[in-house]
Amino acid sequence: MREFKLPDLGEGLTEAEIVEWHVAANDEIKLNQPLVSVETDKAVVEVPSPVTGRVISVHGEAGDVIPVGDVLARFDVPGGDAPSSEDASSSPAPQADGKDEAPGVVGELPASAMVMSDTTGSAAAVRGKQRVKAAPSVRALARELGVDLTLIEGSGPGGRITARDVAGAAEAARDATPSSPAPTASRAQTGDAGPTPTSATEEKLTGPRRAMFHSMTASHSEVALCTVMDDADIHDWESPRDFTPRLIRAMVAGARAEPRLNGTFSAGTGMLSMSEDVHMGLAMETPHGLIVATIFNAGGLSLDELRDEVARLKKAGADRTLKPGEVRGYTITLSNIAGGSSRYATPLMVPPTVGILGSGAAREEVVAVNGEIAIRRVLPLSLTFDHRCVAGADASRFLGAVVADLKLAS
Repeated sequence: MREFKLPDLGEGLTEAEIVEWHVAANDEIKLNQPLVSVETDKAVVEVPSPVTGRVISVHGEAGDVIPVGDVLARFDVPGGDAPSSEDASSSPAPQADGKDEAPGVVGELPASAMVMSDTTGSAAAVRGKQRVKAAPSVRALARELGVDLTLIEGSGPGGRITARDVAGAAEAARDATPSSPAPTASRAQTGDAGPTPTSATEEKLTGPRRAMFHSMTASHSEVALCTVMDDADIHDWESPRDFTPRLIRAMVAGARAEPRLNGTFSAGTGMLSMSEDVHMGLAMETPHGLIVATIFNAGGLSLDELRDEVARLKKAGADRTLKPGEVRGYTITLSNIAGGSSRYATPLMVPPTVGILGSGAAREEVVAVNGEIAIRRVLPLSLTFDHRCVAGADASRFLGAVVADLKLAS
C-alpha cells in the first residue's frame, strides 16, 4: 500500500482546500489521471494521481483544508512500487508565470513535490513522528482559548483537530476549574432577562474568503499602513468605458514618477526591491470572494489590450479558472472601492507589496477651474502604502503623477 501526501503546489504554500474528488475508494486510477481538485492561493488546480492502481481510501471532504505533507489518498499499486525518482522528475513542473499552463491543471508533479511512503512501522512510531494536524484558524482558536493542541485527539479526517475539538477541550478545562460563587440573583430572577436571542446565519470562510482572511491578517500585523488621498478631474475623458484601463495606465505613470511604490519589501533583510516592470494586481469582487489577479507588464499594453485583459481575468475569476500564476507576482495593486457611494477608504495591500490604490465612486462636484466655479466630474483616490519603506513624500509624488495622467482627455 502506498500513501500520497499533498505536495507543495508552488511558492511555498502550506495548505490547500479540497474542492472536489474525482475518484472514490475502490476506483481504479491511472498515472496522471485527475485525482482531486484543490484551491490554493485563490486558484483551483487539479492534482494528478502519482501511480496506476486501485484507490484504497481518500482523506478529506470538500471544504476541508489540508496542510502540505498530510495524506490525501492511499493506493494499492501492482507490484508495490511507486514511480521512480527518475521517471517522475522528467515530468514538467507547474509554470509560475501563469502563461503556459493549461487552465486549472497542475500537470505531472516532479518527484521532489510528491511525498509517497509505505505504511510500514509500528503505530507508536507513526504517532511519535506525526505533527499536530490543525488548520490555521483552529490553531488561532486554540491560542485564544489557551488550549494545548498536543494534548487533543482530533476527531476529524486522519486525526485532524477541529474547532469543535478545541472548544470541547476548553470547556472541559473550565469544568475542571473550581467555579466562583454564584450571584445571589440571576437576570431572569430580577426581571432583567433582556431580549431573546434570534437565530444567526453562520458561514465558514472557504476559498478566496479564507485566503483573504490570511492575507488581511498578515497585512494588519506586519505592515505600517498609511493612506494619502486626492481627487482626479476626469470630466474631459473621451471614453468613459476605459475606466479601469485608464486607472492602470495612470498607475504605470505613477510608478515611473516614483518607483518605490512598485515593488516588494522584505522585513527580514530590510530590502526594498523596486520592479522595472509594472505587474498590476487587479482586486476583483467575485461570487466566491475577493480575488487579486495579475496583469503582467501592464506598462507595455495599450488601452485596448488592457481592456481585453481585464475582461478576461474578471471572467476567469468568476468561473474559478484562474491559473495559479495569474494570482501571484504582482508588484502593486488597484482596487475599486466604489461600491454604493463610497468615496475614500484605507485599502490594505498584501505583503510583500508596498502600495495599493483604491478608486472611489466618481461624481459631479462644484470645483474651481481657472478661477471660475464649474461643475466637473471627479474621481476620489486613496493610496495606502507601507510606511516602513515608503515615505509620505514618495507616496505624494506617486499619487500626483496618477492624478495628472487621469486629467488627460485620452
